[in-house]
Amino acid sequence: MDRVTGLIAANYETKALGSLTSERTIASLPYGGRYRMIDFPLSNMVNSGIQTVGLVTPYKYRSVMDHIGAGKEWGLDRKNGGLFILPGSVFGVASSQSRFLLRDLKRNEVFLRRSQADYVLVTSSDAVYNMDYRPLVDKHIETGADITMLYREAVEDAPNDLSLILSGEQVTGFNRGGLKGEPLFRNCFVMRRDLLINILEWYAAVDYLDIFEALEDDLGKMDIRGYRFDGYIRSIATVRDYFQHSMELLRNEVREELFSRENPIMTKVQDSVPTKYLAGAVVKNALIPAGCVIQGTVENSILFRGVQVKPGAVVRNSILMQSCVVEPGAVVENAIIDRGNTIAAGTVLKGSPDNVFILNKHLI
Repeated sequence: MDRVTGLIAANYETKALGSLTSERTIASLPYGGRYRMIDFPLSNMVNSGIQTVGLVTPYKYRSVMDHIGAGKEWGLDRKNGGLFILPGSVFGVASSQSRFLLRDLKRNEVFLRRSQADYVLVTSSDAVYNMDYRPLVDKHIETGADITMLYREAVEDAPNDLSLILSGEQVTGFNRGGLKGEPLFRNCFVMRRDLLINILEWYAAVDYLDIFEALEDDLGKMDIRGYRFDGYIRSIATVRDYFQHSMELLRNEVREELFSRENPIMTKVQDSVPTKYLAGAVVKNALIPAGCVIQGTVENSILFRGVQVKPGAVVRNSILMQSCVVEPGAVVENAIIDRGNTIAAGTVLKGSPDNVFILNKHLI
């Protein structure tokens, strides 16, 4: 894998995530009690042996930089290779399926030209999965394909994803959106570095497009193939995606696959005391990290560090982000409570599984 450079595209956003990304980018969206979305592609690359990773930063880059720093937690604070923070373009992407804006890649052409790697593995930062990329790269080299695209069959209708039209392994076309069972592009691909540089020159006049939008009319001129991933993978494009896929972490089989001991998902270290479960605490099927204090009831929920659930309070089917406090007698159900909020005593906040209540991030 020393022949491979990693590139993570994070310069895109969606209004479908509402207030969850009004003050942060998708890459820094908290997930699973202690992680951020950017942790998954970063960890996958490092666990696969990729030692040089470029991160194309979004306009709202502060929260991403605060989280990853110099890449120490991922072993990327090194003299040779390591983590490279790259600028993204000011303008957004052209469609909801776009992740890899040509303009972003063109702006960082110097990074690509200076690399000594033969191949570039490019991913987005909005997918949750744990994967060793080595078989993908090996297959790409073995077949001699121009581009190899990672895909997985849709577990439900996916209007925000790009689906592939396949003839065997050959990609013959794209569809905007996909139905359950159709092969969805999982926003990860590998190609030769020199070919990517050439593509940036060939399509310079349409650099406002996603790379696959630009290539769509020329698919017959290139050898583009699909590589099927068999594991758990979910994209986060809407509030519904975020809530439902987060709740899937309460299933043991999902959690064990996603947070594998052999290929751990790494994140920023935050030294915290163990969580305290005091008299009166009732906890059922919940994901609770360090640093919390539980005195009330928590059921089928995901908490982040520093959450306090006071006596008589009830948290059910909900996600509470960092440093939230649920005062005595308060009830939170089918809700996403962003970081720093205090739910006053006796308050009842209830949504439904199909219409989750969201309390915006407390900024003071």
